Amino acid sequence: MSIVCGLPLLECVYCLACARWAWKRCLHSAGHDSETWGLASPEEFEPVPRMCRYILGNYEDDLENPQWFPPEGYGMDPQCVVCRKKYEDTRGRVSPYLIYLDHEHSDIVLAIRGLNLAKESDYAVLLDNSLGKRKFDGGYVHNGLLRAAAWLLDQECEVLKELLEKYPNYMLTIAGHSLGSGVAAMLTMLVVQNRDKMGNIARKRVRCFAIAPARCMSLNLAVRYADVINSIVLQDDFLPRTATPLEDIFKSILCLPCLLCLRCLRDTCIPEDVMLRDPRRLYAPGRLYHIVERKPLRCGRYPPVVRTAVPVDGRFEHIVLSCNATSDHAIIWIEREAQRALDLMLEKEEIMEIPAKQRMERKETLQREHNEEHRAALRRAVTLSVPDAQPPSAYGTFDEKSAEGGEGSPSLSASSRQRMRWDELIERVFEKDESGHMVLRKSISPGSS
Repeated sequence: MSIVCGLPLLECVYCLACARWAWKRCLHSAGHDSETWGLASPEEFEPVPRMCRYILGNYEDDLENPQWFPPEGYGMDPQCVVCRKKYEDTRGRVSPYLIYLDHEHSDIVLAIRGLNLAKESDYAVLLDNSLGKRKFDGGYVHNGLLRAAAWLLDQECEVLKELLEKYPNYMLTIAGHSLGSGVAAMLTMLVVQNRDKMGNIARKRVRCFAIAPARCMSLNLAVRYADVINSIVLQDDFLPRTATPLEDIFKSILCLPCLLCLRCLRDTCIPEDVMLRDPRRLYAPGRLYHIVERKPLRCGRYPPVVRTAVPVDGRFEHIVLSCNATSDHAIIWIEREAQRALDLMLEKEEIMEIPAKQRMERKETLQREHNEEHRAALRRAVTLSVPDAQPPSAYGTFDEKSAEGGEGSPSLSASSRQRMRWDELIERVFEKDESGHMVLRKSISPGSS
């Protein structure tokens, strides 16, 4: 009798628990992810809409007559496009990209387009992770994205080196969207690890903007490279939030809402400290910039606000159940909202009438604050027992001396983490065919580093 009476009670408990979970998930909005973060400044956020337009340039057949932004175009001078590679040029190794000389902003830009749903080669890059996540620099990364980045750098290494030597005061900026954001992040790490191949470029001259980033690297790498990699997320975008492997996401692209809901339910049941201590769990890379433009239980878009931080725990861990979770991933929306946010920042500055000298001082202060925030994030990673996270004293961030430490510094010692050299990477990723040409290897062992 007691067993019969106990069954309805147990069912009621389960129903109440599920109802509570659904209620909490429906109330959870994207603004909760970054509500404790600081506001971004116009100086640091200025390149974002510009990089979005450069990435969109890869979608055009003719940059002289653009279709997406007529009649003003992309703010690009077609004469300054150093090279532009399409699918027939890359042979499916990586999505199309271009190299652009931005003389107005003293920038050498490598912009990589996002996933093309009609191209099997893009899916091949995503699905190249079945052997396990690839080990790199003491952490784990997505194997296919790393191989794509290695191929791209092998192709354009000499071009970039010549441009950097010709323009010694220019930054090297690598930008990408969606699939391209993962390749851009991997490429940035390769450049930083092998700066001798780029004419010994200083670390502070390299930066990356990953637009709507894929979760492509382990937490220790995401935090350690936060001084050179920046991720931009628009409101409810699903891709930076779902820890579902990229290959599983795009295998289930036709039932993506169902997959996201199931993953959301699963991640809710996993304690956060367990997630943080999983060395193979991948995250959105670097410093995060969150564009917030909608508020819970309110309709319509509001003036966008940009918040930024280098978080460790709470790094976009929870999927937002929103009808905008996929539309916020579109590069066209990200460009528009990023430009709106930047215009509002600049308009506020004009109203305040800040002198040029104070702006310069604020820029230097901002750099110091970012440095301190990065060190705090590294300390936080160590206290949370994140695998292979190094304390800030042993790793350079914005500190030029420690960042340029070289092989003799404690952070780069063989005992702390293994550093992958360019020649070693090429040997692991490529092999020679019968004619002597370099081709991608068919398989790589999961334990390779």
